[in-house]
Amino acid sequence: METTDPINARILAVSEDRIQGFSRDPLEEISHLSGVAPETVTERIRAMLEAGTIRRVRQTLLATNLADGALCAWQVPLEKTEAAFEFLFQKDPFSGHVVIRSTDAATPGSNYRLWTTLKVPQGYSLEKHATLLARLIGAEKFRLMPAKRLFALGVGHVRRRGMEPGSRADEPAEAVEVQVTQLNELEWRVLTALKREFAPAELGPDLWQARAAEAEVSLPVFFEVAEALNARKVIGRFSTFLEHVKTLASGERVTKFNALFHWAVPLGRELDAGREVGRHHIMTHAYWREGGPEFRNVNVMGVAHGTDKEMVLAHKAAIDRHLAEAGIEISYTNVFWGGRSEIKPSEISPFAYADWCREQGVDPETMKAVCG
Repeated sequence: METTDPINARILAVSEDRIQGFSRDPLEEISHLSGVAPETVTERIRAMLEAGTIRRVRQTLLATNLADGALCAWQVPLEKTEAAFEFLFQKDPFSGHVVIRSTDAATPGSNYRLWTTLKVPQGYSLEKHATLLARLIGAEKFRLMPAKRLFALGVGHVRRRGMEPGSRADEPAEAVEVQVTQLNELEWRVLTALKREFAPAELGPDLWQARAAEAEVSLPVFFEVAEALNARKVIGRFSTFLEHVKTLASGERVTKFNALFHWAVPLGRELDAGREVGRHHIMTHAYWREGGPEFRNVNVMGVAHGTDKEMVLAHKAAIDRHLAEAGIEISYTNVFWGGRSEIKPSEISPFAYADWCREQGVDPETMKAVCG
């Protein structure tokens, strides 16, 4: 089941990242936008999921609005890096993306080779969790970089194929504020059922009926709560996630190069710069994050993917030129290339966090955030 098959490509160009928010019938919406019959959409997505071309199908959440989170760079002794990677991927449910990164030359921060996204449920301390992880994996240092603003989020690899450097939206990207939203018990029940991955057999008509039963509510109540959560900007998108890092069974590589771009722009221009970076279609992620002195005080970061390294660099050069044309000075920039990579959704349940702490021999109460 190759992504280059014409029907699969039409479906994936929509299903990867164009079904934004909550939809009562996301498969029908994919059918409408792709021009492929609903039964064919369901059949193809099931087949690609079973073949491993699609690694998961799920309703994503804007977890930055549900839990304290950050991008975390880890300085780990070389001989401990692989074991640290395995621990964070296999044994820490609160680490999401786990990536080993490198630079083309020795540069500020290049000794931080292990990178993760990290989230802790509401009420717990991100700093305390990272400190515990550092002890468990043998890290010498770590740098937490929480997002101050979000400018782009949408991993649509198929629709980005053949994209020309400099391709961008007519207007600057929206700057989305990151603010943790408090939920009640009913909302957590619905959200927990909503976000669970779909097995192939679950894909079909009445997609949410079983999830409503799982949340112990009627389907109308499920829809009402989900749509209210969507209005509060905690729902991400309904998405088919491709296995874009590893070679597929067919021998295909969806993408080969994963680049984390860094820019240092003048204080006070972070929003302007982030909105200009985020309007470029190649960017799957773009954030305002503070890299600190370890990374030459970079403050705008973003991720792009591609099958050709020089083309990825050409996209970055086009963004650099655009920033200059917009009157935004770049005092420093760098590229961190992704190597080994594993991706999983971060757990955000406070109950799961307390259980995990006990498994590590840690009293969950000692990991609570200190108010004020």
